[in-house]
Amino acid sequence: MTNQTFAIRGRLLLGSHLEPGTLVVSNDRIERVTRGHDRNGNLPATVIEADFVSPGLIDLQVNGADGAEIGDDPSDIERVSRWLARTGVTAWLPTVVTANPAFYPGVFESYARVDTSIGATPLGLHLEGPFLAPARKGAHQLRYIEAATRELFESWLGQDAIRLVTLAPEREGGLDRIRRLVERGIVVSLGHTDATYDEFSAGIDAGATKATHLFNAMSPMHHRQPGAMIAAMTDDRVTAGLIPDAVHAHPATVRLALRAKGPERIAIVSDMMSATGLGPGTYELGGQVVFVDESTARLRDGTLAGSILTMDQAVRNLVTWADVPAGTALQMCTQIPADVLGDRSRGRLIAGARADLTLWTDSLQVTAIYVGGANVWVNADRKPA
Repeated sequence: MTNQTFAIRGRLLLGSHLEPGTLVVSNDRIERVTRGHDRNGNLPATVIEADFVSPGLIDLQVNGADGAEIGDDPSDIERVSRWLARTGVTAWLPTVVTANPAFYPGVFESYARVDTSIGATPLGLHLEGPFLAPARKGAHQLRYIEAATRELFESWLGQDAIRLVTLAPEREGGLDRIRRLVERGIVVSLGHTDATYDEFSAGIDAGATKATHLFNAMSPMHHRQPGAMIAAMTDDRVTAGLIPDAVHAHPATVRLALRAKGPERIAIVSDMMSATGLGPGTYELGGQVVFVDESTARLRDGTLAGSILTMDQAVRNLVTWADVPAGTALQMCTQIPADVLGDRSRGRLIAGARADLTLWTDSLQVTAIYVGGANVWVNADRKPA
């Protein structure tokens, strides 16, 4: 991979709108953005034409892909990073599901050895559990949820690799955990929770700013007992993660979430697991056997075990069956997840931002990926001009 100065012309994602424009990349940054096509000759020698240009997609919840599961082997993260680039993703959070307490030290040690220059950039670990509600465990193993101790949590506080933690606020000590993680600059997401409306709101008061996979593994809606779902949809202090695969959330509930929160408070996530990209078969997630067909990943008892959704397909789904404009769909996969992480250097096409870019056809097929200005993947069948 080599950096250079070049220009890209096409319809640029500016906020939530796609407008004709030109951007110039110099090394790893966007040097300038011009609305309209700059044809005055003040451009680098290399000019690339694209139908659509967006910031690179950012996925906050990736359990694995291409046969690799996130855990204590750095080569698995590198493999997923390389594979994710072909789906339009330029940055992501390797997500560790609930595990034996003895497993975590190896996870942190291995993450320190990851080559972050390969493919999509891992931005830090997302620890999904084990401080979850047993009643809303989903595919997480109950024995490890029950084995989670104060000592385990304390051991996390010195780990710079942790970027986001999913936990249930109603568990004993939950609010204190939220406050202490936030004090260290770690994003807290409320999920796998059986919280009441008031308990969920207390978690937000304590500093949580995200909800994990809205509608899934959380206390349901009821008009007299609104629960976590309604708390997540009506409190503008939290951004809701959403999996638009028509399995985790019916198209009608996706539209409901969009009306309730607005796209500026929804971050699209894949929640993909190791089978993604490989097709039907038998795989593993967190030490459990997972059965995968053409559209779902499930445990033997039918419990959903992550997804096989990719972020580029999520964009197409939002446009085709949720009636979301392409620009808005792309913003929910770029700027909004960057904002969740407090990262102003990604997720937007502005001068000075990182040149993490995804190029698309009019039909929203990915044609090329740039990470820090370097071309890391090109679709040979749809190579940009």
